[in-house]
Amino acid sequence: MSEAAKWVCEYCTYENYQSAMKCTMCRGSKPLLNEDIFRLREESPTSGEDIFRASSGVGTSPGCGPSPRDVRSQRDSWHCEVCAHVNWGRAVECAECRTARPVTPADLAEQLRPLRIESAEAATPAKWACPTCTYDNWPRATRCVMCGTAPRISPSEGAGSIIIEDNMATIKRSTVRRSDEPVSPNNPVRYRQRAVDRSWLAACLGVVQGEHSPVEAFLSSGGDPTRQLTASEVALLNRPSAFDTGHTLVHLAIRFHREDLLATLLSRIEGGGSGVKRVPSYVAPDLAADIRRHAASTLRQRKGTMPCPYLNEMPTFTLPADIEELPGSVQEQLLEELLDRDAQRQLEDEPPVINWSLEVTVHLGSRLHALWNRSAGDCLLDSLMQTTWGVFDRDNLLRKALSDTLNNCGHLFYPRWREYESCQARLLQFSLEETQWQQDWAGLMSLATQPGASLEQLHVFALAHILRRPIIVYGVKYVKSFRGEDLGYARFEGVYLPLLWDPGFCTKSPVALGYTRGHFSALVPIEPYSSPETAANNLTNQDSLQVTFLPLMDHSRKLLPVHFVTQSEMGREESLLRQWLDVGMTDGGLLVAQQRLNKRPLLVAQMLEEWLNHYRRLAQMSHAPFSRPIPVQDYSSDGDTDDE
Repeated sequence: MSEAAKWVCEYCTYENYQSAMKCTMCRGSKPLLNEDIFRLREESPTSGEDIFRASSGVGTSPGCGPSPRDVRSQRDSWHCEVCAHVNWGRAVECAECRTARPVTPADLAEQLRPLRIESAEAATPAKWACPTCTYDNWPRATRCVMCGTAPRISPSEGAGSIIIEDNMATIKRSTVRRSDEPVSPNNPVRYRQRAVDRSWLAACLGVVQGEHSPVEAFLSSGGDPTRQLTASEVALLNRPSAFDTGHTLVHLAIRFHREDLLATLLSRIEGGGSGVKRVPSYVAPDLAADIRRHAASTLRQRKGTMPCPYLNEMPTFTLPADIEELPGSVQEQLLEELLDRDAQRQLEDEPPVINWSLEVTVHLGSRLHALWNRSAGDCLLDSLMQTTWGVFDRDNLLRKALSDTLNNCGHLFYPRWREYESCQARLLQFSLEETQWQQDWAGLMSLATQPGASLEQLHVFALAHILRRPIIVYGVKYVKSFRGEDLGYARFEGVYLPLLWDPGFCTKSPVALGYTRGHFSALVPIEPYSSPETAANNLTNQDSLQVTFLPLMDHSRKLLPVHFVTQSEMGREESLLRQWLDVGMTDGGLLVAQQRLNKRPLLVAQMLEEWLNHYRRLAQMSHAPFSRPIPVQDYSSDGDTDDE
């Protein structure tokens, strides 16, 4: 073929053969229309027939019949639906009225050929489209690699239909939009994505506003609790003070103190916990709020040389004996939803910290249980409120009192703290300068004022003065990593006495806490079961009190350390324990402290009764008919005061 028979590309000037419909180099279209127009001008038709043929795009040859190219042009020409004009096959609009060319299956195939849709479908025949972000995932993927959403259907069932559906949506967008027709709203993938996004944003607002229904709707529809907010979603929510990019529902629940929602979210996260927690304060939130308000009303401040705030009432929280009347399966579910199983296991593993003495746990009925609380820097304050009132310190009552104590009575706490820490430093053969002591003290005071900040030994010592009672901490001796490696020495275990108060101003009934790897848990017993006859006798004999026993020795029969004693008090720790506690000796020679179990405050008893009713209904459904004797209630409208 001669060089004159080739056509020049308009874009890259490459010379292509006449049979090529696109440029071999840049894939540009062949300018057939302009070429034939110039050819028509050269031929100068004279007759009406020639003019008709020229307008319809059909050229003639004087010496022979129509060329194959002319035949192809006649076959590919199309009629305008508006003016009936016959247009060239390559024309995208009518030459007379500029009406767009209607889409035909042949045109659609020509458009899709350079995109190689067929080869793409053949390469990924079994991928499944994510219902949230529409990303195509491999069949072996159990979650979307882009957003982490689980598939609505199995990869083996319906994967091909999803691919076809997604490809058809792509074809619609590439063809229908070209013809300026409105996009069809019946797009299942896009509709599902919009629905999930709406429920996701509603769940975020629900956490901030404390509403459960949108969160439950999002989780029940397969929503991921670990999904993070994007910048566009934060802009849609339009609340910069509440939402930040990268936040999840868990972050929002912690930030806005939604403990009930936090427990639900953590239970839905894979490996995030043993299940839903149902503590009494969650079941009866109104009563729990009343209890916190009542506890705040008992806060007093003593005038004189020690203006330390203190609580006027000193109740002791115990689990009700009615738990043991429930069926075994219901009782196990109750304990699973109430206790912190991980903390309980760490405290009871070798070497055991609690419940290691059969004499105390079995013969004396004083087994301790670790209650679940919020996993944050407020766990110490939550634990102390649980051991006394059975609720969390959501209003930061104890933290505010702790801050006021260190600010008002720092001149009394600082010398004892420095002397005790200096003795501990000398044992490790190092010392600090005065400026370092001042910096450490300022850091401790700063931690007391920050909600959510972790607390140290000094804060436990100060809280013993606020509660006006001893605090016994049973803790692991070494802080371990998740691999079981020892990270450092844990110094929290021991007895914290309110040594700056007068002994007559405090109670000798202690509270117990557990410490495991940077976390505090409330340790409470189940109250001894009392028969109706015993309960009736207690109504007539107000001096009759139930008692549990807390060991003052570890499993190796060594006395627990007493913290923040002065140098003059060292060596006589046992006499200090007998002075501040009701100390007794068991038949096995174990030194124990007596914890008095007084009458429950009325609000606490009502909260526990409402909490127990949930499990009683479960027992009735599992063992119908379920009959139980009506317990004789022994409630008190007030907590223990100084007169009691």
